[in-house]
Amino acid sequence: MTGNGDSRAVGGTTALPGPARHGSVPQAAPQGRPTPDALGYRGPSACAAAGITYRQLDYWARTGLVQPSVRPAHGSGTQRLYSFRDVLVLKIVKRLLDAGVSLQSIRTAVRALCATDLDELSGMTLMSDGAAVYRCGSPDDLAELLQDGRGVFGIAVGAVWQDVEDALAGLHAEHALTGETVHAERPADELARRRARGL
Repeated sequence: MTGNGDSRAVGGTTALPGPARHGSVPQAAPQGRPTPDALGYRGPSACAAAGITYRQLDYWARTGLVQPSVRPAHGSGTQRLYSFRDVLVLKIVKRLLDAGVSLQSIRTAVRALCATDLDELSGMTLMSDGAAVYRCGSPDDLAELLQDGRGVFGIAVGAVWQDVEDALAGLHAEHALTGETVHAERPADELARRRARGL
């Protein structure tokens, strides 16, 4: 996956054009709360937002599938700290695994998602035929993928982004640089934020 329009299948060999810039865009942090890239989330919060068990989180970290980018575990007693992107990738991995996508293709997709600029992720759509994962940015990309009659399913990364953002807003975080606790938004703040977005 590259940003220059020369995108290849993520975990496959079919070339597809790069994504169009559309869909939701990263939201600004609520007033008084640091931006998402300045925050880290402990394992239980990452699990809650991604919809996975702590056992899955631990296994994926130990096997290198999705490792915490803010603070990895260094021996016993060390708390892993996951970034917003890490949690987003965790939730996408869960959806791909639930759909029966091969672990090899998921590993390739994870590497591509981690290498893509964060501001490009919200406009990305991932499609899979179960064997490979593809990035589609337009209806033409989807038509090209479907032209040989294979069945595919899709994941709109922008929708997953919104789910993760909403879930993390209600959870405590840590400031990535200072380690200071950043408290969850009050429910009234979340309601006001949804109304401002027209939800």
